Amino acid sequence: MASIRAVIDTNIWVSSLLNPYGFPARLRKLFEEGIFHVSTSEPLIEELIDVLNRPRIKIKFEISDADIAELLVLLEERTEHVAVTGDIAVCRDIDDDLVIETAVKGHATYLVTRDDDIKFDKEISLYLSRHGISVLSISKFLSLIDKT
Repeated sequence: MASIRAVIDTNIWVSSLLNPYGFPARLRKLFEEGIFHVSTSEPLIEELIDVLNRPRIKIKFEISDADIAELLVLLEERTEHVAVTGDIAVCRDIDDDLVIETAVKGHATYLVTRDDDIKFDKEISLYLSRHGISVLSISKFLSLIDKT
């Protein structure tokens, strides 16, 4: 079953810490169980570290340094890290381009995101489909996994 390869957008990893009972936390648990593979890149990890260390997020959601470290170790040990060079430019947001480049260079089948710019832009969807990548919401990705 672990033949599914996905790129999980940063906001989903963040949400997995904010709400231990939501879809993102369920996705993380399935990843921990080896149900699917994840590709990531250094810019995505750096963005995750930045967001999780923002005082307004750490304090409001009571995220500990240990919680952050646990997630980062999981991603370091269990994901395939791909090198990105910034040579893909299909989005208005350069950070989104790095997510897309990670999916392409990581040979992902799915890009799981909450980002509406990625999910609903026809040009981006067409570009990704040429590389065999489908953009899915968390709920659709979880449904897909439940069916396999």
